[in-house]
Amino acid sequence: MMHFLSIQDLDRSNVGRLFKLTSELKARVKSRDRITPLGGRTLALIFEKPSLRTRVTFEVGMIQLGGAAVYLSAQEIGMGKRESVPDVARNLSRWVDGIAARVFSHQTLVELAQHATVPVINALSDREHPCQAMADFFTLWERGIELRGLEMAWVGDGNNMCHSLLLLAALTGVKMRVACPPGFDPDPAVLQASRDLGGHVRLTTEAKEAVEGAQVVYTDVWISMGQEGERENRLEAFQRYQLNETLLRFAPPGALVMHCLPAHRGEEVTDAVLDGPQSIVLDQAENRLHVQKGIVMDLLGVSL
Repeated sequence: MMHFLSIQDLDRSNVGRLFKLTSELKARVKSRDRITPLGGRTLALIFEKPSLRTRVTFEVGMIQLGGAAVYLSAQEIGMGKRESVPDVARNLSRWVDGIAARVFSHQTLVELAQHATVPVINALSDREHPCQAMADFFTLWERGIELRGLEMAWVGDGNNMCHSLLLLAALTGVKMRVACPPGFDPDPAVLQASRDLGGHVRLTTEAKEAVEGAQVVYTDVWISMGQEGERENRLEAFQRYQLNETLLRFAPPGALVMHCLPAHRGEEVTDAVLDGPQSIVLDQAENRLHVQKGIVMDLLGVSL
């Protein structure tokens, strides 16, 4: 990979190799085995949106590998306003070894990658959240779950998180059932891309139908940053899609619950489910750290 803007930048062999690298990196941390393959390397973190998990995991990940991260908020750069995206990319390329950007518009990432001479990583955009999807599927993989043929239900908004899961599911053989209210389906282009990769996707408007028989049930917030003005309309549209104990009973016993966090407790998911014994949301959050280290190392051409 030259950049990691989308799951579509991966192929099946990349996924397996990155999972194995991630597993080794995680094991090194658990055993307190300090390694510094990124000694002297620096990653710029451009954040148009705030974040707990994304910022901490990228910064801590670079420290654990012997490198450093430089955090740049929207106010500091004014990307596209105070300074053009191409100029930001060209300047940062002279100082740092890579750029991770958390942005509103996916097009901003595309422009950064077009003009940067260092790798660019999608730390979230309105189109995809590929680092999170990789952490999610790694979380299942490390538990010894066979991904090929696994049934995963997505309940809620067909958003950026859903897009990345659909694409990665196609690469790994996971079968997706996606339940969204009318008008909130995933982008048709992403659905087609998933199917072109061999993905098996079933769309429905019924949450119960998606959850029945699913070994994994995934949900996400109904109102993302930038959608606050749609709050009332979205709450009304999604009221039948809450992941609660009643809905979860339609899934097989022991079905795993996933959420990329942060959660709006009492909206898309209840406390009882999010904090319950079937939830693996904190494992997902932990694995962001290790997956992203593997992605950075791969893009920089560095091995253990």
